[in-house]
Amino acid sequence: MSEDKQHPGSGTSGPRPEEIRFFGTTWVDHSAHYGLRRAGLAVGALAAAVAGAFVLRFAYEGLQVAAVGGLVNTLVILMFAICSAIAFTKTWEGFGRRPADQAREDSLKSLKAIGFIGTLLAYALRCLMEAPGEKLRRAEYETARARHEKRRGARTGNPAARRKPKRS
Repeated sequence: MSEDKQHPGSGTSGPRPEEIRFFGTTWVDHSAHYGLRRAGLAVGALAAAVAGAFVLRFAYEGLQVAAVGGLVNTLVILMFAICSAIAFTKTWEGFGRRPADQAREDSLKSLKAIGFIGTLLAYALRCLMEAPGEKLRRAEYETARARHEKRRGARTGNPAARRKPKRS
């Protein structure tokens, strides 16, 4: 979030809201078909999760045709289930707070890619409530606005018109 910049078309200075993917800054005032966009993204994420599940089903059938054995089939199912659960949890938590350790989050990218169905389900469920990450960004934006107003209020007036203390 950048501070002390001009808002487009408003002529006022102050903090600007951070953009959210697919929503831009419409999450601030819920303009520009915000609700339809949320619904469309929720449906799209669910459709992508279903398509991904079908792809995984075909991969599983490929393992059965290859006759690799029951142990490998079980391990593949467990791997995708566990990775999806972890990806869902980490994605859901990411909507509510900034990561404390960015290096750790970066190391989880491959796990989230394997558990992409969990990531898509978390995104779809969050779209049903709000734009993903809106609550976090709104809290940060309101804090930045309050801080800006407090600083701005302390600096109001013409400093040249202030009385200078008399020397004795």
